[in-house]
Order: sequence, then C-alpha cells, then structure tokens
Amino acid sequence: MLQQAGKSARAPEQTFEEAKYLKQLIANATPVRVKLLGGEEVAGTIEYYDQSFIRLTRKGEPNLFVFKHDIQYLQEDK
Repeated sequence: MLQQAGKSARAPEQTFEEAKYLKQLIANATPVRVKLLGGEEVAGTIEYYDQSFIRLTRKGEPNLFVFKHDIQYLQEDK
C-alpha cells in the first residue's frame, strides 16, 4: 500500500502545544480553574510546570502542586 503524498503515517507523538500554552498562561498570569478527576475544583495562577505537574499559586490559600495525571481539565478563569 502506497502512502499518499503529503500525508504522514501517523500523528507525531509530541506537538509541544501543551508547553506553549502553559508558558503563555504563566507569562500573562492568567487565572485558571482546574477540575480534578475526583470532581474537586481549584483556582489560581500557574507559576511553574514540568512534565509531571503544575504549581498553582492561590491568594489567601496554600499553593498547590497538582499532578497532571489528576487533572480532568484546565480552563482560563477570566
């Protein structure tokens, strides 16, 4: 079977869009709301991230390290 011109066999494993988006959120100090798999929601600004977790800075509450595998979704909280 021949591969069609301009089409790859499969999607790339990493697009680096996650890192780009997180850097943008940090640079703009964009407030975010994070919904965890257990249903709990936490809000703050992302101050740091790596491959495994994000650091969520919150006003008047303790800062959190949230593991990415525990996040259901993250949304901007404007």
